[in-house]
Amino acid sequence: MSHLLEVRNLKKYFPVKGGFFRRTVGHLKAVDDVSFNIPKGHTFGLVGESGCGKSTLGRAILRLHEPTGGDIRLDGTDISRLNAKQLVAHRRDMQIIFQDPYASLSPRRTVMQTLLEPLEIHAMGTPESRKKKVLNLLDIVGMRPNVLHRYPHEFSGGQRQRIGIARALTLDPKFIVADEAVSALDVSVQSQVLNLIARLQRELGISFLFISHDLAVVQHISHEIGVMYLGKLVEVASSTDLYKEPRHPYTKALLSAIPMPDPDAREKRMILQGDVPSPLNPPSGCPFRTRCPEAMEVCAQGMPELKNIKAEGTPHQVACHLY
Repeated sequence: MSHLLEVRNLKKYFPVKGGFFRRTVGHLKAVDDVSFNIPKGHTFGLVGESGCGKSTLGRAILRLHEPTGGDIRLDGTDISRLNAKQLVAHRRDMQIIFQDPYASLSPRRTVMQTLLEPLEIHAMGTPESRKKKVLNLLDIVGMRPNVLHRYPHEFSGGQRQRIGIARALTLDPKFIVADEAVSALDVSVQSQVLNLIARLQRELGISFLFISHDLAVVQHISHEIGVMYLGKLVEVASSTDLYKEPRHPYTKALLSAIPMPDPDAREKRMILQGDVPSPLNPPSGCPFRTRCPEAMEVCAQGMPELKNIKAEGTPHQVACHLY
């Protein structure tokens, strides 16, 4: 299976300033040595607690944040080495759906102006063909042509997110980062947007990096899932394997926190003790060891490598000294 996106040892460190002269006194390691692949036409789900570095990872891949280190290959091209001018041509192939549908659209632009802007910037087609493209995009996301001259404040959250999805599709991208794309929506609207994303993937063959803290949503839409903790991937497996047989203690704790739809169910929950450590001063060894119920002495001595623990079938990677 060919990979559309290959991420190798990606790092994003933010400098921390201090003192009278505002010198760099340390670094916040938001993304620390992350590697994974996304095949063509597949969705890679990324989950973890707030502040673990999920959104920073997505933006670093698109180079909205400049990576500190590592390689990013999109359809065979190493985009991490391109300068700003070279990167412009590749911007068409990668887009983002932002988390907040109320903040991601300009209140001064109509739907028509919002959707025409990317086509005009990249000089794609004639004025007439651009308008036809906009009408087609609205049809794809389930909106009528009579909304073209309306402003964002005239729409609901779900409608705004559909416009955001339409904007992400304007340049026919190969890869889209969906950053908490349904977290601000009602449950009924969430299902509509998720079904829309799944349909677009089937019909257009787009690859997605789907970022969310909602594990039930990620299971529904993802082929493969990565679990992130304090800037690192601690487990990567197929959607089926991860939910059926989670291996990392952190993944087990996340899954045990999912509400059960059966009121009579009495499943034992795994409650984590303490708070997430500061990424400015992470613990030695495994970053999860200070909250892990299965921590051992070796966990404080070195960071475990993310390695495959399955001899056959789809890979199941875990970064834990238990394996």
